[in-house]
Amino acid sequence: MSVNNSTPLVYLVDDEFAIRDSLTMLIESTGQPVRSFDSAEAFLQDYDPDQSGCLLLDVRMPLMSGHDLQKELSSRSYVIPIIFISGHAEIPDSAKAFRAGAVDFLEKPFDNALLLERINEALKKDAAFRGEFVKRRRIQDRLENLTPREREVLGLIVRSHSNKESAKILKISNRTVDVHRASIMEKMKADNVAELITMVMYCEAPDSSSLEERFH
Repeated sequence: MSVNNSTPLVYLVDDEFAIRDSLTMLIESTGQPVRSFDSAEAFLQDYDPDQSGCLLLDVRMPLMSGHDLQKELSSRSYVIPIIFISGHAEIPDSAKAFRAGAVDFLEKPFDNALLLERINEALKKDAAFRGEFVKRRRIQDRLENLTPREREVLGLIVRSHSNKESAKILKISNRTVDVHRASIMEKMKADNVAELITMVMYCEAPDSSSLEERFH
């Protein structure tokens, strides 16, 4: 089944062939494309962070474990919802996974309907996160299109300075501030000052500090 970056893809990483085979057939039976790997290393070689989707990940594997892969993805700033699966689930394993941002932790054998439901939820979370990223990037692009002086005026607008106050601070005429303000509104595609300020505050808001905050 061919996919592109806009088509959600379920990545499946498990060292057991039987598990990969059965889960791939189950998930693909719903029309959802799957790409499976027998190791975390193989997944990392193939993974495209621009590809939307989620990761179905076994906890205990030779060489690089599921937890190790989760940590490596985080170190590379790759954001993908992870559903851990394990035949040897223990409380420390699940707690560690959730602390690092996993969206779910299922113990083998698990209910197929439940798994498909959690995969669907994970794909929705990924779509929502990517939508927010695109929105923020769009605003950042508009901000970068402002001139240095327009950025100065914008900073004063955000801090609630009037045109008169801005003119005095920047030592320019009120008319010049008016011109810059009009240009800022046009470049930022803002209908009013409140919308403009909302855009700037949204764009300057710090990113979530963990995957858990991003996906919960």
